[in-house]
Amino acid sequence: MADYSRGELLATVLADTVGYARCITVGAVSPIPAAAALLVRETAAKPVDVIILGSTRHFPFTDGGREVFDFAGRGRIDVFFLGGGQIDGAANINLVGAGPWDAPKPRFPGSFGSAYLYYLVPRVILFREEHSRRVLVPKVDFVSAPGSSPPEVHRPGGPAALVTGKARFAFDKERRRFRLVSIHPGHDLDEIVAETGFDFDHDADVPATPAPTDAQLAILRSVAREELADTYPEFVRDQLAGPATAA
Repeated sequence: MADYSRGELLATVLADTVGYARCITVGAVSPIPAAAALLVRETAAKPVDVIILGSTRHFPFTDGGREVFDFAGRGRIDVFFLGGGQIDGAANINLVGAGPWDAPKPRFPGSFGSAYLYYLVPRVILFREEHSRRVLVPKVDFVSAPGSSPPEVHRPGGPAALVTGKARFAFDKERRRFRLVSIHPGHDLDEIVAETGFDFDHDADVPATPAPTDAQLAILRSVAREELADTYPEFVRDQLAGPATAA
């Protein structure tokens, strides 16, 4: 039995993909990315601002999403976590629905500002906890936001990585392909290949994703737990409560 929860593991994996950032923004209904952002803030050598949609504590604006978009347009957001009902091997995401265009089933939440932020934010980290061929598809049914653009299109932003409940991938923008970086404990390469609907690059021996360190767990179980309690009480209770929640 591990002495950390699944949420704690994924939060540390996401935090490790961030790199340098002055401002990290997290979308709504995203407790694991929110925990990762706070972990980065607490361990960074320089100050990091964290914006969390849906939080009263970590949302400095008064006009909702419009101010977030303006912030991104002015180059003030360095990292954004983005998900999708479907994600394909070219890092296209689908937030509309699966199936035919005139009768998609199921319907997903909707694209909202995903395409805008995907174009503007320098480092977009894709995150979807479910790792299956239902989610990681050969080609998305609808393109809510494209993973790449033609050379003549000015695009400062785009995908940098994909993290799932089973593995971590890096995205090669020139080749427009994912590369498997590490596999989370309890899973193996055969399973990742079998459960991924698109081709990806990988070494013969793919390393295991490192477990959270004691220092990371201490931050998640203190600072992140306290600062996310009002926004994500169930996540805090179930995933950031220490060894009793280990899975």
